[in-house]
Amino acid sequence: MAKNAETTVIKKYANRRLYNTGTSTYVTLENLAAMVKGNEDFVVQDAKTGEDITHSVLTQIIFEQENKGGQNLMPITFLRQLIRFYGDQMQMVIPGYLEHSMSAFANEQENFRKEVNGAMAQSPMKLMEAQVRRNTEMFRQAMAMFNPFLATPATRESGEANGGAAPTSASGTADPDELAAMRQQLADMQRRLEAMDAKKTP
Repeated sequence: MAKNAETTVIKKYANRRLYNTGTSTYVTLENLAAMVKGNEDFVVQDAKTGEDITHSVLTQIIFEQENKGGQNLMPITFLRQLIRFYGDQMQMVIPGYLEHSMSAFANEQENFRKEVNGAMAQSPMKLMEAQVRRNTEMFRQAMAMFNPFLATPATRESGEANGGAAPTSASGTADPDELAAMRQQLADMQRRLEAMDAKKTP
């Protein structure tokens, strides 16, 4: 979706209440989450100082969403890796990488929706298989960026082209348990794809 042209200002008061200056109403974090999902652009300001606190409020929204049953988007392995990057020399490049990865994923999802809408004559199973393969490859690339031992030649070349190698943990080495977990996840995905191919073969 395209962004709305206007940016709404949300003011946060000392009592933690949030005020939408566009609608002149008080709102909740749930309301702000709905605005994000509806692609409504907004900034959150401290009502007293005028400081931009959008980042902290969005982080709070994610915290609230993650605490809802069955809505966890961040796997434990990812959270552990992310925590390790705080204070690490790679910390500066992580925000840009995550932003780029999420944008690429969103574009892939949008392209997939267009394919579904424009390919009604195709087998639903083929469309699902194509999406599984896309997601598997994106997962493989994401894990490779967080662990150089999983990086494919193409991923390494991409990282070098961007002026940096794939990041490692704060100690400079990959955690064996984390590496084993990532490999297991990739192996599971590969088995699922092979099983789907086997079902298609007469």
